[in-house]
Amino acid sequence: MKVGILAAGGIAKTMARTLNELKHPEIELYAVGSRTQERADAFAQEFGVPKAYGSYEDLASDPEVDLIYIASPHSEHHIHAKLCLDHKKAILVEKAFTANEQMARDVLAYGKAQNTLVTEAIWTRYMPSRAIIMEAINAGKIGTPYSIQANLGYPICLKERIARPELAGGALLDLGVYPINFAMMFFGHDIKEIKGICVKGPSGVDLIDNISLIFKDGKMASLHATAMGPANRIGIIMGSEGYIEVQNINNPEKVKVFNKDHQLIEELPLPQQVTGYEYQVISCLHALKEGRLECPEMPHQHTLDVMHVMDELRKQWDIKYPFE
Repeated sequence: MKVGILAAGGIAKTMARTLNELKHPEIELYAVGSRTQERADAFAQEFGVPKAYGSYEDLASDPEVDLIYIASPHSEHHIHAKLCLDHKKAILVEKAFTANEQMARDVLAYGKAQNTLVTEAIWTRYMPSRAIIMEAINAGKIGTPYSIQANLGYPICLKERIARPELAGGALLDLGVYPINFAMMFFGHDIKEIKGICVKGPSGVDLIDNISLIFKDGKMASLHATAMGPANRIGIIMGSEGYIEVQNINNPEKVKVFNKDHQLIEELPLPQQVTGYEYQVISCLHALKEGRLECPEMPHQHTLDVMHVMDELRKQWDIKYPFE
């Protein structure tokens, strides 16, 4: 499977490093596309990429490319996904999948019409840690689960992708998407109530978010995201007999199980990884081999469900992007 990377920013560099270090016999970092030839050439030289294209169209047109990883800003995912699908290229689209649910529906419908694999690069959904945590819950190690708390925060409020509304900026699509996915991974997608409050920055985008989800079976999630500074990134799944503490919901580093007396009873072993990005690419490889149009770790409906939650929150916060 020859992989092309669309855009040449920071997250694209992490993916390039991942693919190079993965050394998978069936996965090759083959091409990069940027808005300028100069940027594409610099990226290609840094990561040893055989093909460098000075436009996204040229990347999508290369008949050798099997999968394109879309690493452009949220605001561009919709148009870049459709460009790749014009050429029937399988796509792995960085989270948030698009800027809103309608754009997501449009991309997914086009992918289906083109009979082409489309999936969202929300890496935590593909990691082995997800199954390890779920197994512990299903094994009754914390009794009956009833509540989740999770937070994520980095000092990134001055970055263009956060500060600029025209780039679908704000904390929600960049950071809040992780605690939301964390809650829905373990408590499901049957949500009864979505509530949120936020603090906005000078440009009108959200910079600090508090989010509450109530699930139809009575479970609850209390979630926090901030672009103003670092948060401890901890996720806690609480049950009647104890709780599971996940260190760094963005890429789990330690998973500890405590009993109801707050005693550590177990630390769940996590496998070694390259960066954590590799699992979503390997899932795409399997999906392509099996002729699937979606990856089982992040089905299309789950992408739409997450987009719906974020649309509803922005509606409550009266945040609309200029292009909507």
